[in-house]
Amino acid sequence: MQRIEVVKGDITGLPVDAIVNAANSRLAGGGGVDGAIHRAAGPDLLKECATLGGCPTGSAKITGGYNLPAKYVIHAVGPVWHGGNRNEPALLAGCYRRSLELAVENNVRSIAFPAISCGVYHFPIDQAAWIAVNEVATFLESNNSLEKVIFVCFDDTIQKAIEAELATRLG
Repeated sequence: MQRIEVVKGDITGLPVDAIVNAANSRLAGGGGVDGAIHRAAGPDLLKECATLGGCPTGSAKITGGYNLPAKYVIHAVGPVWHGGNRNEPALLAGCYRRSLELAVENNVRSIAFPAISCGVYHFPIDQAAWIAVNEVATFLESNNSLEKVIFVCFDDTIQKAIEAELATRLG
């Protein structure tokens, strides 16, 4: 798991091939990391997103990175937490899986993920961290094309949760 890194900071400034956006299903920009990515990328990102016809929850779509250091933005639509009875864990796992598949399909070597659904969508952080680490680690075990996966955390709570899951996974 030397290909996984955890950092606290701003995903929009990372020099990686792709960053993942915690997007809404309309791919219309919004608050949190979504708004920050759209502001940093510039108006052409929203123009391209408008041509994609939205994205279902649990999946992802890819666009150019425009004014970002990253060549691509992968827009992953995570679930809103409703208590866990609406397939939220499987939908969140799907976001990570589809984002990684899109990365490989587009020859991405380095990718950065935010904590999808952990902001205004209120997914429980410990569960989200387990899902994120499990999906990324499982994917990397069978795929060598990704050289670096970075979890970018916006606060200490999320960073500690991701780091704890990584430590457990590495055993």
